[in-house]
Amino acid sequence: MGSRTNVWGVNSAGAVYRYTNNDANPWVNIPGTPLSDIGAAADGTVWGCNAAHEIYRYTGDQDSTNWKQINGSLVRITVGSRTNVWGVDPAGAVYRYSNSDANPANPWINIPGTLSDIGAAADGTVWGCNAANQVYRYTGDRDAANWKGISGSLKAIDVGSRTAVWGCDPADAIYHYTYSDTSPANPWLNIPGSLSDIGVGADGTVWGVNAAGAIYRYVGDLPG
Repeated sequence: MGSRTNVWGVNSAGAVYRYTNNDANPWVNIPGTPLSDIGAAADGTVWGCNAAHEIYRYTGDQDSTNWKQINGSLVRITVGSRTNVWGVDPAGAVYRYSNSDANPANPWINIPGTLSDIGAAADGTVWGCNAANQVYRYTGDRDAANWKGISGSLKAIDVGSRTAVWGCDPADAIYHYTYSDTSPANPWLNIPGSLSDIGVGADGTVWGVNAAGAIYRYVGDLPG
């Protein structure tokens, strides 16, 4: 998800839906190829990948075809903005979109590291977790190490900004990053609830789905 007004999702059959911003009639189907994962940004950019690991960029705001296939192979994808698109391939290799279709045969830049899920924000913040549920923050824009290990155990993660990092652990418990590495033993705040996947917007909006596919929007920051 990108923001309070740009929320997208995929159901168990791969059908794509966009939130209507109206709880009385919340979802509109977006025609096109079935997808298995989707990422949306606050600026309206939307990308997805399907069960065959093919990659698509949403073009429905520009033409009637809805989706343009982009060369590559990804199982997870995340979108912080039009110029900040990241993904993970079936082997766990990490890729960042080159921001150019000029070389359609290879529009992705490999970033050293291995992850199973990834989240990217418009401000350039990127976090990920690997198959062992270890958590990492991308530091490749500052040092050669690329990734800094952060204490915790997550199977799913998403990032809306540097201060909006959320994840779900292997038991589906929900956690929000405390914005501080000064307490490295426990930099996470548990949020009551149970989710298997989670999405965070640049404005701090949080949505998630549980193991049964039920959809939830976080309201814990609103007056009781």
